[in-house]
Amino acid sequence: SIMVKGGRGGSKKKAQSKSAKAGLTFPVARIGRALRTMRLAKRYGAGGPVYLTAVIEYMAAEVLELAGNAARDNKKSRIIPRHITLAVRNDEELNKFLGGVTIASGGVLPNIHSVLLPKKSKKE
Repeated sequence: SIMVKGGRGGSKKKAQSKSAKAGLTFPVARIGRALRTMRLAKRYGAGGPVYLTAVIEYMAAEVLELAGNAARDNKKSRIIPRHITLAVRNDEELNKFLGGVTIASGGVLPNIHSVLLPKKSKKE
C-alpha cells in the first residue's frame, strides 16, 4: 500500500541530515549548494555532493593526521601552519598533490645541499 502524504501519520521519522545519512562529518548539503551555484552542469545527481564531500573529508583528515604527528614531534599540542607544511612536504603523495601550493607562514623543509657542506679534511 502506498502511503498518501498527510494521511494517518503513524511513525514520524526525525529529520536526518544528508551528512548523517552518508556517515560523514563534513556538510553534504552545503557542498551540494556550492556545486549548484558554481554552475558546472545543468543538473547533477544526488550522489555527486556526497562523493565530493567524502573525498574532501578524507583529504582533510589525512593532512590533519600528519600535521598532528608533526606537532607532537615538536612537543606542541596545537597545529600551526609550520606543522602543516612539514606534514605535506614530507609525504610524497601529498607533496605532489599540493605541489604548486604555498602555505602562509609555513616556511620550508630544512635542507642544505651537500655541495655547500664544509669539506672533510684528509689529514687527521
